[in-house]
Parts: sequence; structure tokens; C-alpha cells
Amino acid sequence: MTSTPPHAETLTEAIQALGGTWDAERALTALFGAGYRSADVEAGEKRARQVLRDLADAGVVVR
Repeated sequence: MTSTPPHAETLTEAIQALGGTWDAERALTALFGAGYRSADVEAGEKRARQVLRDLADAGVVVR
């Protein structure tokens, strides 16, 4: 089994701790809080959406 990418780990922990509804903006805020900095907001939101899709595929979140 491969290791979980750091962004996915960060969001998994935040989602489990905070619950509620997650979107790209909230996910990006959580990633910023963990020290992730993207080149621009659009790139950061794109990365956050990808991580959320990956977590949904893994069964961590429900779409």
C-alpha cells in the first residue's frame, strides 16, 4: 500500500475534527493552515478539489 499524500492527510484530519460540508475554499483554508502555499488561489483551489475527489474515491468523504 502506498503512503497517503500529505495534503490528503491534512484534509482527512481536518474533516474528521471539524465535520460539516467541505468545498474547495474550505479545503484550501485548511491546507493554508497546515502551511501549504500555492502559486495562486486558482491553482490552490484546483489542488484542493483534486484532494477532495481523492478522499471521496477513498471513502473518507461523501459527495
